[in-house]
Amino acid sequence: MLSADVLIIGGGAAGLMCAIEAGKRGRQVVVIDHAPKAAEKIRISGGGRCNFTNVHASPDHYLSQQPRYCVSALARYTAQDFIGLVEKHRIAYHEKTLGQLFCDGSSQQIIHMLFEECREAGVTIRVQTTVEEVSKPDARFRARTSAGEFCCESLVVASGGLSIPKMGASGFGYQIARQFDLAIVPTRAALVPFTLSEAQLETWKALAGVAIDAEAHCGKQRFREGLLFTHRGLSGPAILQISSYWMPNEPVRLNLAPSHDAAAMLLQAKTVQPKQEAATLLGTLLPKRLAQRIAERHLPGREQSRLIELTDKQLRQLGSAVNDCRIVPHGTEGYRTAEVTIGGVDTAELSSQTMESRKVPNLYFIGEVVDVTGHLGGYNFQWAWASGYVAGQYA
Repeated sequence: MLSADVLIIGGGAAGLMCAIEAGKRGRQVVVIDHAPKAAEKIRISGGGRCNFTNVHASPDHYLSQQPRYCVSALARYTAQDFIGLVEKHRIAYHEKTLGQLFCDGSSQQIIHMLFEECREAGVTIRVQTTVEEVSKPDARFRARTSAGEFCCESLVVASGGLSIPKMGASGFGYQIARQFDLAIVPTRAALVPFTLSEAQLETWKALAGVAIDAEAHCGKQRFREGLLFTHRGLSGPAILQISSYWMPNEPVRLNLAPSHDAAAMLLQAKTVQPKQEAATLLGTLLPKRLAQRIAERHLPGREQSRLIELTDKQLRQLGSAVNDCRIVPHGTEGYRTAEVTIGGVDTAELSSQTMESRKVPNLYFIGEVVDVTGHLGGYNFQWAWASGYVAGQYA
């Protein structure tokens, strides 16, 4: 039987950070991951450049049934702390937009940094190792794996959520939580594109590839970022962000020209340039294909009409179609393309100070497997670093 002080299931961002911190304390740490290589989600993140944190990271950027749960961890390991680690390893980086930090080179630099820190902390990483069963017959945990049986004092579950199954994502972490009688908040795909019904696609699919700056609204939430029309529906940062708040059958409101009052512009132009076509004027606010589609949809048979030929009511309706376009998505693309999973191990079951189970001593849950989900833009990595750091101080 193989022995360790700390066994960490999952070699992603949270698991590796926890391993580093526990190793620094002199703990004998083993990380096991079922994939051929550890840190694969780090490798593909940010288009291969790893959006490793966000300078604006705060509890307001996270969703959870207990919104204040993440406060302690985020305060104890901040974005500036991780930036310090990046700078220690002389990794060049840049801020893209909205506080998002990316490597100038590739995400492999962040992976190499974490592996180097693990090496210095004496951490053992075992890949292509599948956990078959976990138990706690006495004060220590037992984990039967494809590489033999492990015995450990502390067990840390950092196995991630259900997003991107082609990368090996699974619900194994939830299975362990249930085994030890911990509650699970229902999960769903988040930071994910919307799909539209066949009827809706008749209207919008011709716009596949068109990208605009837009504001997406759902309930009280709103995000202004890029929006992309696709052959399946809607994507882009604004859509991914609002998807975390959307529930089936709810409408999503889109302001397709958030810097302009389209109705006011149309009405004013009617007095100044009455012979101008409505679709042509919309084309000064929107990509021409989108402007034409909106005109065709809301002025059927009259899309080529000049402003003077349209009533003020028609112009206001046309403006509303630009500034308050309402769509009820058919669904989402699901875990296949979702960047994260909402829900997971109920934070009411865990100490916010240590990430340890309140019911089972020395059992920890960190990262995406926990019911803490960040906005798009480096926030989920920051939660991984922070929760991993905190658990590493105690495991």
